[in-house]
Amino acid sequence: MDSLLIHGEAEGFIQSLEKVALRDVGSPKWFRQHEYTEKLNMQAILHANANQEEFIKDLIVSLAKIPTLVHGMIVVEIWKQKVFPILCKLQDFTPKSTFPLYMVIHHEATIINLLETIMYHKESCEAAEDAVVDLVDYCHRKLTLLAGRCSRGEFPTEDRTLQTELSELNSVQDLQNHSSMLEFDISLKALSVLRYITDHVESLNLSVVTRMLNTHNLPCVLVQLVDHCPWSIRTGGKLKKYEEGKWREVPAEDRLKMTKLDGQVWIALLNLLLKPECQRKYDLNNFNKSQLLKLRGFLTEVVIDQLPNLADLQRFLSHLAVTDTAPPKKYLIIEQLPEIWNDIIAENSGKWKAIAKHQVLKVFNPSECELREQANRLAETYNLDVMESLILDKPKCGACGAVGVKRCSRCQGEWYCNRECQVKHWPKHKITCQMIAEATEKLQKELNIKK
Repeated sequence: MDSLLIHGEAEGFIQSLEKVALRDVGSPKWFRQHEYTEKLNMQAILHANANQEEFIKDLIVSLAKIPTLVHGMIVVEIWKQKVFPILCKLQDFTPKSTFPLYMVIHHEATIINLLETIMYHKESCEAAEDAVVDLVDYCHRKLTLLAGRCSRGEFPTEDRTLQTELSELNSVQDLQNHSSMLEFDISLKALSVLRYITDHVESLNLSVVTRMLNTHNLPCVLVQLVDHCPWSIRTGGKLKKYEEGKWREVPAEDRLKMTKLDGQVWIALLNLLLKPECQRKYDLNNFNKSQLLKLRGFLTEVVIDQLPNLADLQRFLSHLAVTDTAPPKKYLIIEQLPEIWNDIIAENSGKWKAIAKHQVLKVFNPSECELREQANRLAETYNLDVMESLILDKPKCGACGAVGVKRCSRCQGEWYCNRECQVKHWPKHKITCQMIAEATEKLQKELNIKK
């Protein structure tokens, strides 16, 4: 599949993107925005994977919609923090289907994924304008949350697939658990977005650079991520690494191989510590120096061989180790504040419960006709064949591991290379197949979707 959207259709979707108030999250207007964003995200991924002309990025930049995307992402982030917990506790909250709520929770991940795809380019960072301050703050919130969770040993160890997510849409409590699990993926995407922003610090306002270095002290946050490495875990003597949305067991010969996430952290550190614009701003006090020197233990020959630019960082740290800390840098700068976050909080402060009650009555209690129309549109957007076309890895046979050519016709969740393997694997697959099929049938019944 080469294209999901033609140029004119994508341009229409992007032009239609607009800011939606927190109160209207989950409304028909909001769901149209979600549908547009999801389709744009899928097309952008297809372009990036195929190294094709990225017209989605070009349109978003030329139509100045990056601030709108950042606004939509932060609106859902605040909704999940302030409104969703209250909504879940309301006694009269008995939604006909939890699927619309799942879409709201998933929307934040959709936007950060789209931003990860397009923010690689310098023109995207420039097109973000003042919203880059909010984007930097957003990435900082996610990375400090990730560092805190991994320091407490809280690692998600289950792979999340479309089938397992659908099978768990049975209660509001399941949605809360899923939202917590999704934070891990969102945080890793935020890491990549931050790295791309640091690639282009020379194009950023000086106050943004100062905010990254001194307000948030992102170099020290990144040191914590190098130290704890939340995308790498050992269980039962086996090493697993999180790559492309999955935990993969690492063969012994590849255990020292750097992952994309490892590379993102190291490149961000290189940018924040060695670029002249950053060196002039960063306060290398005793605390920061002691934290940064922890990196020396991780800069082995094997690591530097894989990312040769780290030799420059190694030399910088060697020099730092024998250099006295400089007095605090004094300079006058006008600080830029995160307007999107601050405006949403100020507008809705003290109204969280009222918003939750409004959404129970007006937003998450649609008529049968509205629910059916919404479900049909979402089923088209989340077509399983479309989503699988975005995955680089070819499906593997559940029995022998060869390339899969046909799916289980009942659950659509397992692949096989031939009929013999499917029959052989049935005793193991039977229970899972039944659970997924029943959950999907239940969901389709709730949403009145006909197979």
